[in-house]
Amino acid sequence: MSPTHESNPLRDPQDRRLTRIAGPSALVLFGVTGDLARKKLLPAIYDLMNRGLLPPSFALVGFGRRDWSDEDFSAQVRDAVEHHSRTPFREDVWNQLTSGIRFVQGAFDDPEAFGRLREVLAELDEGRGTKGNHAFYLSIPPNAFEQVCQQLADNDLATHEQTSGWRRVVIEKPFGHDLDSARELNAIVERVFPADAVFRIDHYLGKETVQNILALRFANQMFEPLWNANYVDHVQITMAEDIGIGSRAGYYDGVGAARDVIQNHLLQLLALTAMEEPISFGADHLRAEKEKVLAAVRLPEDLAEASALGQYAGGLQGGEEVRSFLEEQDIPSDSRTETYAALKLDINTRRWSGVPFYLRAGKRLGRRVTEIAVVFKSSPNLLFRHRSHEESDQNALVIRIQPDEGVTIRLASKVPGTQRELRAVNMDFGYGASFTESSPEAYERLILDVLLGEPPLFPRHEEVELSWKILDPFERHWEEQRTRPETYEPGSWGPDSAHRLLARDGRAWRRP
Repeated sequence: MSPTHESNPLRDPQDRRLTRIAGPSALVLFGVTGDLARKKLLPAIYDLMNRGLLPPSFALVGFGRRDWSDEDFSAQVRDAVEHHSRTPFREDVWNQLTSGIRFVQGAFDDPEAFGRLREVLAELDEGRGTKGNHAFYLSIPPNAFEQVCQQLADNDLATHEQTSGWRRVVIEKPFGHDLDSARELNAIVERVFPADAVFRIDHYLGKETVQNILALRFANQMFEPLWNANYVDHVQITMAEDIGIGSRAGYYDGVGAARDVIQNHLLQLLALTAMEEPISFGADHLRAEKEKVLAAVRLPEDLAEASALGQYAGGLQGGEEVRSFLEEQDIPSDSRTETYAALKLDINTRRWSGVPFYLRAGKRLGRRVTEIAVVFKSSPNLLFRHRSHEESDQNALVIRIQPDEGVTIRLASKVPGTQRELRAVNMDFGYGASFTESSPEAYERLILDVLLGEPPLFPRHEEVELSWKILDPFERHWEEQRTRPETYEPGSWGPDSAHRLLARDGRAWRRP
């Protein structure tokens, strides 16, 4: 086994499955005081330890401006774990984790702080047995990437040619705000770390159902023959939230729904839905097929008719009075930032020629749901001539990603009785009902993959740049036309322009 895949096979006595655990390593977390660290990253690290997937020689190092001792940071970690972890709290597991917790106080522009970080990691290599294996998790704004990466390089923390062990860096989205900035960020990070040591986190790719798309398509003979333009009418990919922007005004204004989730989450789902079967689960093979799909995406000639933008209005939602987007704290009254975006895309391949892919994402919608709906062409209905050909009558395969992960198949069935009436019915599979073990949280899977050196679920810079090449023309069009988003009622399913987008093609959005 290569040095970049350090792990040990472990037979889990509870579920009898062969599981891989991380080898000795230290995870350095920048941005330890943020919500992401508190609510997701720190609990995920504890849950991995609790599941036996991190070794006794694992260490967690926090880096931040707070004047904390190791004990102070450990107390913060424990509080986050007790409030947000998914597995039961156990003192023996906590004692094993906390013995490897360290904190380095300092700012990103403080070379002495990074010198102290180097000393702490050297001490952990020697005393904790982390063996020079260091992962740096940058849960920080992208404008700080260059400074932190350069400090790591200047202190010999980013390379390992002269020392044992590996070095890896993890970066959170957004990966830029357009193609040029994405290329600049990629150049900054890959100037310090080699490309195969850069792990770009898109937490959606860690979700069990997203990974199950590949199993659904390629491990089931009944689906693959139908997964093409001969049988598929269109595909809808939806990410709906029933909440507003909350306290994210500082980030969200000027970014909007398209940059926030369509460029990354939804285009990744499109790629997984439309890709050809890779010859293996190896990172190079899986990424190559996704990149082929993204490179084959073609934009409609009329970008105005192929897109829709919206902003949520104020009003009643779920019996509660909510503010409009323009009334949210720190949002300018003339903001043109969209809280809803919908796009129509085509894929110029033999498999998908003529099959439109509709993507939509928005806040303050009818319910929280993320799903992929593959809608099939209507049958000729030679026997059932009086059956309507509305969208609700078409067969569909719906992959639910959240909140209730699973798959639904919609098909036609005869209504009991003497008449020849058909009605759409659902066959449903839910992970919770079908498997006794719960799905791991996305960040658990992704952090473990970083420590194992398993990159297939992490997009490389080519994927990021191809995604921006798809979205950038829309963003430029909206800016040049000074497009103002149409308001929509809270609790609805978006603005009228989004419904007209599909109506022009004789279709309608499905209601999740």
